[in-house]
Amino acid sequence: MQESVIIRTVVRIMVPFIQLFALYVIMHGASGPGGGFQGGVIFGAAIILYAMIFGISEGKKKISDSFDRILASTGLTIYAATGLACIIFGGMFLQYSAVPLLPDTALVSKYLIDLVEIGIGITVLAVMISLFFDISPPESEAGEVEE
Repeated sequence: MQESVIIRTVVRIMVPFIQLFALYVIMHGASGPGGGFQGGVIFGAAIILYAMIFGISEGKKKISDSFDRILASTGLTIYAATGLACIIFGGMFLQYSAVPLLPDTALVSKYLIDLVEIGIGITVLAVMISLFFDISPPESEAGEVEE
């Protein structure tokens, strides 16, 4: 594939904005359309777009396999720890009103739902990136895809 300066420049400019939009979708998910899954997919797609334009090796420099595993386990830990906190305080798994952090249970629920959405978003992001890098063809030393 021919390298295009225009495409590379546009992608370099757009990726941070796509990632910012993904964060908005994750945080807005509790009160409107969107959420952790959708935001994680958008965030992962931004990184995949970068890797497709600049090469798999450049993409792996941005997010290595070990960092990807850390992201996946962090997201799962956030989700599970939030649910376990609800159980510890006498509620059911993800029964946010059982956690006595603030006198207003609606506010506690809002914050804990946002925390769960962040955990889901991080996990989906990590799984998407992992799947992409696992199924992408290897590159040669020159940066071209081997057939």
